[in-house]
Formats: sequence, C-alpha cells, structure tokens
Amino acid sequence: MTEACRERAASAIREFRLPRYEEIPAVGLYLEQTAKYISEYLDGLMENSMTVSMISNYVKKHLIDSPEKKQYAREQIADLFFIAVMKSVLSLDDLKAFLGIQRATYPAERAYNYFCDELENILSFVFGLKEKPEEVGEDSTDEKLLLRSAIIAVSYKIYLEKSFSAIRAEEEAEKGCAKK
Repeated sequence: MTEACRERAASAIREFRLPRYEEIPAVGLYLEQTAKYISEYLDGLMENSMTVSMISNYVKKHLIDSPEKKQYAREQIADLFFIAVMKSVLSLDDLKAFLGIQRATYPAERAYNYFCDELENILSFVFGLKEKPEEVGEDSTDEKLLLRSAIIAVSYKIYLEKSFSAIRAEEEAEKGCAKK
C-alpha cells in the first residue's frame, strides 16, 4: 500500500469525534432525526451506520427502550451510537449482553463517554496516528477489558475496510491515467 493510500485511509479518522453524552440533544429526537443524527457522526467512519428500520428493530429486540411519545432520549441515542459502531463485530445477543453489563456497572454518561474516548484512542493507534494507545479511564476492570477488546476488533475491521477502499481508489485512478 502506498503512502497516499495510507493517508487516504487515515484521513477520515484524523477528524473523527463522537459527541459526548452531554452534547447529545437533551430534548428527544424523533425516529428519523435520531437515525440522521447518528449517521452524520459516523458517516466518514462506516457505511450504513444507522437507519430507521435498524432503530425500530433494536427496539423490537429490546436492545434499547421504546421511545417515549415517539422520541428517543439521550441515553437511548448513546446506546444507539454504541450499537452502530459495534454491530459489525458483535451479534445482537452479544450487543444486548454488553449493554446490560454497561448498565449494571456504570452510569450511562460515564459508560458512553468512556466508550467514545476509547474508540477514538484505539482508532488513532490502529491508523498509525499515534505510537501506542493511551490508558483511558481511572480503573481496570474486566468490563473495561471486554470493551477495549471489542473496540480493537471493530477498529481493525474499519482499518481493513478503509485500506481496501483506498487501494481500489488508487487502482481506479491508475487505470484512468493509463487510458489517457
């Protein structure tokens, strides 16, 4: 892979940042607004990150609570960010178990903000934007190790997807130059 490919793969990660819990709208969002809000944040990171039908399915499968008055609250949106990122490496049953562990171990705000910090930390490391991952959080628990492991898996999956996309784009550009 050329340096240009590596740079193209890392470009989406360099600016990536999830909203922290307190930045998620405090007023409820309707279904379409929720899907759009999540997708806008994850757009550069992953394809088809969240759709209306996905959210409805997560409610039906009891991964998240039903909306109140058709509006999704901050905690539900935080859970949906987690699901959107992790669904590519975890089954629905494992996602449900993971959310249960998080709820039993940490308050929603702390668990979600830790997830955001760790995801950004590991992505930066995997994409070569820093030498080694930082230690995130104040304690060392089995739950945090489990989360870090899942984040590492999803980060390498994203790295592979971005790298192969960059390679294909470079090959297409070379073909275009060769035709001229």
